[in-house]
Amino acid sequence: MSNPLKFAIVGTGWRSDFFLRMARAAPERLEVVAVLARSDAAALRVAEAWGVPVARTIDEVLAPQPEFVIAAVSWPSMPGVVTELVERGAHVLAETPPAPTAEGLRDLWNAVGASGRVQVAEQYMLMPGHAARLAVVRSGAIGTPTAVEVASTHLYHATSIMRSFLGAGFDETVVNARTFTAPQSDPLTFDGWAPDPSPVPRTTTVATLDFGDGRMGLYDFVDNQWWNPLLARRIVIRGSLGEIVDDTVTRLTDEGVVISPISYRRTGIDMNLEGNEVVSASFEGRIVYQNPWIGTRLSEDDIAVASFLEEVGRWARSEGPEPYPLADACQDHLLGLAIEESARNRADVRTNKEVWA
Repeated sequence: MSNPLKFAIVGTGWRSDFFLRMARAAPERLEVVAVLARSDAAALRVAEAWGVPVARTIDEVLAPQPEFVIAAVSWPSMPGVVTELVERGAHVLAETPPAPTAEGLRDLWNAVGASGRVQVAEQYMLMPGHAARLAVVRSGAIGTPTAVEVASTHLYHATSIMRSFLGAGFDETVVNARTFTAPQSDPLTFDGWAPDPSPVPRTTTVATLDFGDGRMGLYDFVDNQWWNPLLARRIVIRGSLGEIVDDTVTRLTDEGVVISPISYRRTGIDMNLEGNEVVSASFEGRIVYQNPWIGTRLSEDDIAVASFLEEVGRWARSEGPEPYPLADACQDHLLGLAIEESARNRADVRTNKEVWA
């Protein structure tokens, strides 16, 4: 007998749709019990598009006793919504970032940090590629990780990836960032394909992050890099005994230097009829990642979102650890803000050890 994790959502924007899609894809594991819509138009849209119960007040959201509530609202509204939900006794999953500014992060932590009731939606390390690379790093294959280069996503998402691979905590960090603007074709955006793909000015932000103890991050992001199909996504994790470049692992062994791929089993290719999805990842003869959502045909990012939702549900049931607690989210957004400040002022920015450390 299935026992789906029951959650509610406050907000009806495009981020809410991500979570609603996951529940629709795996109803035996995830169930939406209420969505809070502030306007009549939003309430009608959600009811017609998703067929889920629509609420108009926090009381109505909490009435079906969701195991956790997702706050998917605007940046300025997030701290207030999260605080209200915690005060009402809910387990909360806040969208990123949990507050817009450094001072807002401190205020939010002072309000709800001690409650232990807030997680933040950061799914990147549950994507098949990153999860497989993290398993390889933790196996000791490349020794002690010392540097991470991320060229795929922006600010707090990128710093989360860096800190995860490096095991960096909440110590002082020195950030140095610069921006460069140049013509770049940008044919696909969030709103769809551009009618004119002619190059337009786009900004590249490059930053170094000194986490201390010889650990560093290199941040490289181009405006709209998430969507632009002309721009590759790259990651390098360097360790004391080798490095991982995307899905290629070069390392020193007793027999000498060995180069091994992280290989993915994908179905639905050529005459394979098992469905179109990634099944597993392997490294040197052993499985380092298995897709926990086989049969749903979810994309890799959706796999990560669904996995994160399930981890939050297990945490809310006291059946698993915190997947990405508020303290980590505050630290990663603080570093993202430091990247922007350093680029703006063309000077180093040093973050201090904060109240959530």
